[in-house]
Amino acid sequence: MEFWNSLLTEKSWDVLKQLKTKDFRFIVIGGWAAYLWTRQHKSKDIDIIIPEIKDLKVLGNHYNLNKNDNLKKYEIKIDEIDIDIYVPYYSNFPIPMKVIVKNTTKIESFEVVGPEILLILKQGAELDRKESIKGQKDRIDIMTLLCYLKIDFKFYNSLIEEHKLTDYRRRLKEIIMGFKEVKHLEINLNEYSKIKKKLLEQI
Repeated sequence: MEFWNSLLTEKSWDVLKQLKTKDFRFIVIGGWAAYLWTRQHKSKDIDIIIPEIKDLKVLGNHYNLNKNDNLKKYEIKIDEIDIDIYVPYYSNFPIPMKVIVKNTTKIESFEVVGPEILLILKQGAELDRKESIKGQKDRIDIMTLLCYLKIDFKFYNSLIEEHKLTDYRRRLKEIIMGFKEVKHLEINLNEYSKIKKKLLEQI
């Protein structure tokens, strides 16, 4: 079940693939990272990390690049598609950029952040916008990661302990217990009930 309009998500996917043709390194985070890991829900917007600030110039040669000092990111808008670009020593994340950059893998030739860190980044986004439609999509992505991937909770817990994010564990349990959009997971209620019980025991 698509959360966003399929025409928008297909256009966004095409834009993401176009980025791959440019000569710079980027790491996919956000909704598209969740999709690449689970193959469940495509995204409308694109979120990437550029580990080398010098590569911003490469990106600026191809697109109209804007700096957003309030949100500590760079932005590109292509019609209805927003591309948010995060860079070291400028952008803010719940965990340090160097930790994120060290925990990536290749999926379909995209460099994608690892699932435990993606889960934490998604939680950070959800906390910032929990009452919005994007916050709802964050919760769907979080539950999709939990239901379709084998999350290493030992690693997850070590990350949130190290970076003083222990409230993330409590919030994650709240999301699991209060999740209403099970239809978006393509899992029946009986199966979800079993998964929910197991997740709450593991966290």
